[in-house]
Amino acid sequence: MNLVLRNALAAVAVVSALTLTMTTTRTAFAATPKDMLVIATTLDEFSTLDPGEVYELVPEEYVANTYDRLVRVDLKDPAKFNGDVAQSWTVSPDGLTFTFKIRPGLKFHSGHPLTADDVAWSIQRCVLLDKGAAAVLQGIGLTKANALQNVKKIDDSTVSITTDQKYAPTFVLNVLGAWPASVVDKQLLMSHQKNNDFGNEWLRTNEAGSGAYKLVKWTANESIILQKYDGYRLPLAMKRIVMRHVPEAASQRLLLENGDADVARNLSPDDLAALTKANKVQVMSVPQATLLYLGLNVKNPNLAKPEVQEAMKWLIDYDGIQKNVTKSTFKIHQTFLPEGFLGALNTNPYHQDVAKAKALLAKAGLPNGFNVTMDVRSAYPYNEIAQAIQANLAQGGIKVEIIPGDNKQTLAKYRARQHDIYIGEWSADYIDPHSNAQGYAWNPDNSDKSAYKMLAWRNSWDIPDLTKQTNAALAESSTTKRAQLYQAMQKEMLAKSPFVIMFQQVSQVAMRPGVSGLEVGPINDLVSYVHVKKQ
Repeated sequence: MNLVLRNALAAVAVVSALTLTMTTTRTAFAATPKDMLVIATTLDEFSTLDPGEVYELVPEEYVANTYDRLVRVDLKDPAKFNGDVAQSWTVSPDGLTFTFKIRPGLKFHSGHPLTADDVAWSIQRCVLLDKGAAAVLQGIGLTKANALQNVKKIDDSTVSITTDQKYAPTFVLNVLGAWPASVVDKQLLMSHQKNNDFGNEWLRTNEAGSGAYKLVKWTANESIILQKYDGYRLPLAMKRIVMRHVPEAASQRLLLENGDADVARNLSPDDLAALTKANKVQVMSVPQATLLYLGLNVKNPNLAKPEVQEAMKWLIDYDGIQKNVTKSTFKIHQTFLPEGFLGALNTNPYHQDVAKAKALLAKAGLPNGFNVTMDVRSAYPYNEIAQAIQANLAQGGIKVEIIPGDNKQTLAKYRARQHDIYIGEWSADYIDPHSNAQGYAWNPDNSDKSAYKMLAWRNSWDIPDLTKQTNAALAESSTTKRAQLYQAMQKEMLAKSPFVIMFQQVSQVAMRPGVSGLEVGPINDLVSYVHVKKQ
């Protein structure tokens, strides 16, 4: 038996064992029950289930469906927010203190009541644990030194959170609506506390939430099984969610074709095209908050020239790369805010124009081009994109030496500012525009000893004016004005910057006919199973 079929059948066997009511109308395969959703995906990022420690993509999706938080962003309008455990909130006149009223009658999966004390303690806990997730809450000034003072239970139904400075309210709500602010069961975790770890050791393999689904079992690199929480405030059609680790795209396709998975998250463009053509699946295309770009280190005197930066933007054949390499998994996008973000400027002015590029290179004093290196992660689609870019730039006389390496090697070199050109991806932690503006347009200290080593710093780009604009946009309380500020910054950077932003990732979610209601946002933290139904 070939490896693909063996892996697929193994996955089917595990799924079949999970349910008591599997139908067996076919000899080799069994259809999933109407009240159970089976998702073929990859689970190899999981090292912990603690929302205060999670800092990977698919684990964020797990947390989003097992835990509540104060608010959640409205996917239809990212300037709006819906209450989760909070039923209402107010902002103080000075813009520093956010006060939330907690819904009455909420309970954790354990049966313990969910109160303002749990909400405040959960946020304090994440900051005090000081794991990866704490970095998100640090964005609104919460630190180990001030968390107990700035996050307070006012009474059993009221919580106040005070920031270190005035921020745009939409930014604060995005942070408090992200997975690090998940509400955990204080009473349950304190009963499992060891050595003042806030129950972290126990929660790494268990669950203490109040979300739509509760954890039944996690088997590392195999499956996660979730069960409907009957005490949830909304009706749920799915009694069980099964996430299966199926790393091979071909195996995911086989499971989907035979009805043994309802959803596949990692199909190849060719598999998607074949299944769609055969009318075997419905595909939901969702732009993701991940941009693929070239970072040009301006320590290289040639790359520091604005004419060279612009020439490179005119040399790249975006259409050709998209159609022949990335296909349906990336779309052309040339500004630093992804589609779906407040203030996103969805304009793509650059296309391949070799004559225009050569004129710019001549203006820069480099009519014959120059030699340069490009660090590339050794994986699809980076290798293929790098080779295409190498050929594109050669048309202008820019001779690129590709230096391949694994992700750790290339990223370490990039973070040390030791590259010439770097093919990189940037993914937002939450869908507030500051998450990307801080990366691309903010560099308060360009020295080697800087504590703020974001993307502009990594490319040695000293930008005091753009840094001021980023800070101003972060503090702007008017959502309309804030969007306008980000649009102006994007226009400025399109014309002049050491970033050649090329593509935005597109998540292609393949579903069996009859599956509906799966909500997939631009980041994994905004994936919801709450409204899933099967006909």
